[in-house]
Amino acid sequence: MAKLDRTDARLLLALCDAPRATGVQLATMLNLARNTVQARLARWDQEKVLAPIDRCVSPRDLGYPLKAFITVVVDQHKLEDVIAELETVTQITQVTGLSGAADLLIGVVATDADDLYRVAGLVLAVPGVERTTMSVAMHEVVAYRTRPLLEELARGHA
Repeated sequence: MAKLDRTDARLLLALCDAPRATGVQLATMLNLARNTVQARLARWDQEKVLAPIDRCVSPRDLGYPLKAFITVVVDQHKLEDVIAELETVTQITQVTGLSGAADLLIGVVATDADDLYRVAGLVLAVPGVERTTMSVAMHEVVAYRTRPLLEELARGHA
């Protein structure tokens, strides 16, 4: 796992602002050596620092305007099998392990309410799933972001 430093943060912020910038342009903007920029980009690629580009595509633009979250209680002896089965459901966008009352938090997308009902049924039908609770996302108030963290690191406060 890569530990990013202040220079990495400055470079990532520059890429956020100018995603099509070349290595030479980035080096000029940040007053860095071109080789420094290239080395950082290569390290990020090797260490998988940047998320895959499909994470930037909105499900809404793919025809899935409805988003919901499903909490799942799982038979702990079947957890690995449950996760493997959930990975086969196309409309599941994310699965996160939890502590507390539920074991998994599943992000799903759907075309409409009927489609959401179908997807929820697929989750509930997975062997090892004991109970589910679903909440429909009404409005994303704060979208997933890391820019404030990058800005803090770039200032040297992380």
